[in-house]
Amino acid sequence: MDLQLKGKTAIVMAASKGLGKACALMLAAEGANIVIGSRNKETLDSTAAEIRAKGVKVLAIPVDIRKPEEAAAFMDGAVREFRSIDILVNNAGGPPFGKFESFDDAAWQSAFDLNLMSFVRLSRLVIPHMRATGSGRIINITSLSVKTYLANSVLSTSMRMGVVGMAKMLSNELAPDNITVNNVAPGLILTDRVMDSLPPVQPGGPGLEELLAQRAKDIPLGRIGKPEELAALVTFLASPLAGYITGATIQVDGGAVKAPY
Repeated sequence: MDLQLKGKTAIVMAASKGLGKACALMLAAEGANIVIGSRNKETLDSTAAEIRAKGVKVLAIPVDIRKPEEAAAFMDGAVREFRSIDILVNNAGGPPFGKFESFDDAAWQSAFDLNLMSFVRLSRLVIPHMRATGSGRIINITSLSVKTYLANSVLSTSMRMGVVGMAKMLSNELAPDNITVNNVAPGLILTDRVMDSLPPVQPGGPGLEELLAQRAKDIPLGRIGKPEELAALVTFLASPLAGYITGATIQVDGGAVKAPY
């Protein structure tokens, strides 16, 4: 299927690894030019080289999206290079896990800056450029915690729910401009964050495959998802073919959410 993305320009945040990288690679495979951002220049440049192998133009800009001036400079650089922006994939690393009472004001402020305000800020910066072209796609990568209970995810859940509320409001406000706004909620996907959460492999104990199987025991499909499986949905939502989908929050979770909606 041709997703009609050739020649489009997509911004993908936190794209040096994990879900962001998978999204950038799949958008590039469909012919979109890519702007990627993250804080680590070395891994960002390495990812940019992989994307260029898809035969598209790539701009890699190191950025800390918690800082308004860096976010603004990032957007200016993207527009200067490609003149127009068609797609924004908002993405950021998750805050730490823990019980509600274990987090002080500084932890809450950090999660707010990274997981809510960064999405607000970049969306606000990109909207005028999308309006200028008469269309656009804003896609927010959130968490399965906006659909179901995830233990110890109070920081993530609180901020991601804010993103969902913002997206619903924006989807209505921007509909006359032919700009869609959607959320993608990943379940258990095999990323560095998941790998780091596993207990260490001990001699005589369960191996890595068994540990991963244990983590997936409550997932109906019986396995942990692949980053490419989430990226496939993001890429479709970024395409003209998804032009009648807006204000939605879609999980990619192997059936983990049991609610009938």
